[in-house]
Amino acid sequence: MKILHLSASPRKERSNAWWLSQQIVNQLARAGGSADVTVRDLYADPIAHVDSEYADALGSPAYAGDENAGGALALSEQLIRELEAADAVVIGTPMHNYTVPSTLKAWIDHVVRVRRTFAITPDGKAGLLHDRPVHIGIASGGRFSGPLARQADFLTPYLKVALATIGLHDLRFYSMEGLAGGADVIRSERERMSMMLDGEFSRAERTEFA
Repeated sequence: MKILHLSASPRKERSNAWWLSQQIVNQLARAGGSADVTVRDLYADPIAHVDSEYADALGSPAYAGDENAGGALALSEQLIRELEAADAVVIGTPMHNYTVPSTLKAWIDHVVRVRRTFAITPDGKAGLLHDRPVHIGIASGGRFSGPLARQADFLTPYLKVALATIGLHDLRFYSMEGLAGGADVIRSERERMSMMLDGEFSRAERTEFA
């Protein structure tokens, strides 16, 4: 199994988002017997924003998804090929101001590319990538789901729409919330997620090999 692991936390490997996404990677590797993992840390190795060459090319009716252009288009092609090569994608991200961090948004801007990962049709945008599981681990200081939710969530609906645009519909969300409550909350959330992931992946294995 080939896994693309995206990490979008400024705290990198010290973050709860990294911890959660790494648990998911470990579960996938165990379920598959082994895994070839490509890690892209969007803070340790930040992705440049799209540039004028990218904007001019994609804004031209003559542009046909040419991968030979330079600048941001070359980086876009590299990121898309990483995504295409993966059997599963794991994203570890904090919630920043109710939505995705700017580093993850930069990655999305590169991989959601007209005439390369999606087409314009009379019925709207149609994804061109083959679907694959995308596991998204979210760490949030506040609570955005359930009866104790006290803040808005623009992260999960945005990712659902953005990734569906390129053909990725099999999204699985896992969230650790209320982490601003301190060490006891973090410990409790980690224990809860460990049990949840163990149960979910055990059920998946039983179903697959039944």
